[in-house]
Amino acid sequence: MSTHVIKPGWFTVNVFNRTVSWLTRRGISVWGSRVLAVRGRKSGQWRTTPVNLLTVDGQQYLIAPRGHVQWTRNMRAAGGGELRLGRKAEAFTATEVADDDKVPLLRAYLKRWKAEVGVFFKGVGPDSPDADLRRIAPDHPVFRITVTN
Repeated sequence: MSTHVIKPGWFTVNVFNRTVSWLTRRGISVWGSRVLAVRGRKSGQWRTTPVNLLTVDGQQYLIAPRGHVQWTRNMRAAGGGELRLGRKAEAFTATEVADDDKVPLLRAYLKRWKAEVGVFFKGVGPDSPDADLRRIAPDHPVFRITVTN
């Protein structure tokens, strides 16, 4: 498994993520944003972070643009969590997508959010060849979300 991680800088943690989380908690989705809540794999405590919820062919996905970060590790251990928007919380289970199946999902994700997250994809964009998307696939965990409530 890849160990690729790009840690967020001060501005992202203290301004951008907090602003998006604040808006999302009040029911204002910024381009599909949700607050992801997942139980910590060691502490068991709820951990939250803003995420972009991708829908492709009626199926929902979470993609980690920064790589194998804490929420992806917690998701693997917990097997699911909650997606929150305002007062609504949807419980879900998560299934990790195999690298070979990620190409169309990464393409769709980059098509929608490249301006926000494109810098984390090593120069690969929505119009890149499949081979380039397949090359970066191991660095970006993808989870298929199935709502359970």
